[in-house]
Amino acid sequence: MTQFRPSRFQILPTVIKNLLIINGLVFLAQVTIGKQGSSFDMDNLFALHTWQSPLFKPWQLITHMFMHGTVEHILSNMFALWMFGSVLENVWGPKRFLTFYLVCGLGAALCHMSVLYVEMQPIAEAFKRLPFEQQQELITNPLFRLNEATLGASGAVFGCLAAFGYLFPNTYIYISFLIPVKAKWFVIGYAAFELYAGVRNSAGDNVAHYAHLGGALVGIILVYFWNRTNKKTFY
Repeated sequence: MTQFRPSRFQILPTVIKNLLIINGLVFLAQVTIGKQGSSFDMDNLFALHTWQSPLFKPWQLITHMFMHGTVEHILSNMFALWMFGSVLENVWGPKRFLTFYLVCGLGAALCHMSVLYVEMQPIAEAFKRLPFEQQQELITNPLFRLNEATLGASGAVFGCLAAFGYLFPNTYIYISFLIPVKAKWFVIGYAAFELYAGVRNSAGDNVAHYAHLGGALVGIILVYFWNRTNKKTFY
C-alpha cells in the first residue's frame, strides 16, 4: 500500500485547529442563544438563503460554512476536515490552505445557489403575485420554501477531499476504518454518488448535493493549477 509520510507532520496544524474551534463555538451559539424562532435567529441571519429570498444577505456566502444543523452534522464534517485538511495544510502551509478552504466553500455556495435559483423561480414568481399582507406573513417564516436555509462546511470539506484525491491518488482511505480504497477511486465514487443523488432529487432529501460537487470541482481546479509545475511523484 502506498502511504504518504510528510516530514515534520503536524497532527493538528494551525488553521485546522482554529477552524475546528470556530465551528464548535458557532454551533454552541446556535443551540443556546441562536435557536430558530428566538429573538436572535442565527439561521435567518447567517445561514445561506436563495437569492430570491428576502432573508438573503451577501455575507451568508461565507458565514453559512461555519454553521451546522445537528451534532452528527458537525462531527462528520469536522472529522473529514481534520482527516484530509491536515495533510493539505502540512503540504501547502496555513495561508494557502486557508485560501483554498474559503474559495472552495464559496464556490460550493455559488454552485448550490445557481441550482437553487432555477428550482425556486416558480415559487418566487408566485410570491410576487401575492397580496402585500400575505407577503409580510411569509417574509420571515422559516417554513416558507424561499426561506429554507443551507448551512454546513461540507462544500469546503469536499474541496479538501478532492484535492487529497488528486495529490495522493494511491493513498488508501479506510471506509468505516476497515475497507481500504485508493483515494482516487473513493473521490470518483463519492462524486458519482453525489451527482446521482442530485439529479434524482428525492423527496425529503435535504442534502445540498450540488454544493458538494461545486466544492469538489473548485478544489480540483485550484489544485491542478497550483500543482501543474510540480513534477514530484504522486503518492
